[in-house]
Amino acid sequence: MNMSNKSFRKVVCMLLILIFVYLNGFIAATAAADEDEVYVWIHKKQNRLHVMLNDTPVYVFRVATGRVGTSTPEGTFQIVTKVIDPFYVPKKIPGGSPKNPLGTRWMGLSLGDGYKYGIHGTSKPNLLGQSVSSGCIRMKNADVEFLFHHIPLRTKVVITAD
Repeated sequence: MNMSNKSFRKVVCMLLILIFVYLNGFIAATAAADEDEVYVWIHKKQNRLHVMLNDTPVYVFRVATGRVGTSTPEGTFQIVTKVIDPFYVPKKIPGGSPKNPLGTRWMGLSLGDGYKYGIHGTSKPNLLGQSVSSGCIRMKNADVEFLFHHIPLRTKVVITAD
């Protein structure tokens, strides 16, 4: 088999391209397989919020959830809004006020445009661990500030009864 230099270079180029494509696919698949999944799981019965890493809880916080008649919705959502010192519209209480029932941070869920249900602070931390809210998830201000800082927009939030 006698190949000209030109034909030989074409074959070598094609082989190098195929090897490059294969290795890029392999590297991309390996990187995707090693990527960790972080999400938030809220367990209503226990009134606990768990920050999960690959189905392992890495942080657990005591929260308040919705009372009977205004229960916290169940399902899978995303964090779609984040607000520092949110304004409490129903009673016109400005953000930053110690009387503001939303506390110091708001992380809105993809249910009701990001401003109807959310994870937020509270002006009444003594009620944490109970089902007393209007459907939102309340946390100690220090805890929600930690979460706000570490959990990005579009993070998955799973809310279950059990």
